[in-house]
Amino acid sequence: MVRPKKCRFVTSAPETTYFKPRAIPLSELEEVCLTIEEIEALKLKFLDKLEQEQAAKKMKVSRTTFWRVLSSAGEKISDALINGKAIKIEGGTYKMRR
Repeated sequence: MVRPKKCRFVTSAPETTYFKPRAIPLSELEEVCLTIEEIEALKLKFLDKLEQEQAAKKMKVSRTTFWRVLSSAGEKISDALINGKAIKIEGGTYKMRR
């Protein structure tokens, strides 16, 4: 039996939830789906420039969980950029941090 995911805490949901390559109709594109917590991990690490331990504390997860979330986001973004896929941001297991 799979253990249920713990909620990850995020500061806010992004306003923009879709990115796609220019001049290619959406109907012709494959999609990669990033979760809200993956976006939060990217923000904390690369925009806020937090160390892994600090970022994990803000999301209320372990360092290894934070690293898995960040790595997953990096793989998805790399796939989209290299293979010309659209990026959709939605879903995940998260709660808004106050």
